[in-house]
Amino acid sequence: MPLADVDRRLLDRCLKHEHGAWHEFVDRYAGLIYHVIQHVGHARSLIFSVEDMEDLAAEVFKRIVEHDYAVLRRFQGKSSLPTYLAVIARRVCIRAVVQRQREAELGHSTAHRASIEDFPYEVEPTLPADEVERLLRLLSDRDAEVVRMYHLKQMTYRQIGQRLSIPESSVGPILSKARRKLRQAARRDQD
Repeated sequence: MPLADVDRRLLDRCLKHEHGAWHEFVDRYAGLIYHVIQHVGHARSLIFSVEDMEDLAAEVFKRIVEHDYAVLRRFQGKSSLPTYLAVIARRVCIRAVVQRQREAELGHSTAHRASIEDFPYEVEPTLPADEVERLLRLLSDRDAEVVRMYHLKQMTYRQIGQRLSIPESSVGPILSKARRKLRQAARRDQD
């Protein structure tokens, strides 16, 4: 898809540091960034607080402006600008989520715990690695491998499909079915 004229002009204005261009850019693409963050949370079975969403969006925008808009300067126009930004936002968001999960596992995470307590939905606890492996053994070999590739190796649907020789469009349904089965097994174990 060719770069739309409005996107090309806004991109050029940002790269030239024109007054007001960055604010226009944020206004134009903030909704897209928030949508990507919500999608990442949903895909990883995470519930983000409002503060978490704002922090992740700020991280995405910070990454865009770093090093004199290096991310925007690398844009080659092989896709639409919104598509390019969605990919950037997804990568930044996944890295941030993985980093936070690692910090939480090490006991270093203190961010927004109060907001989680006030959140109206149940948040599932993190399980020890041996318990996760035990639960994964309840899945078929292929389904367990898809879960490992997506959640532990941060591979994309396309990469998983190629590696396992399955259609990319079947990865999402496999993950949904596997997550449902794992949640049910975990609940049975708690009862």
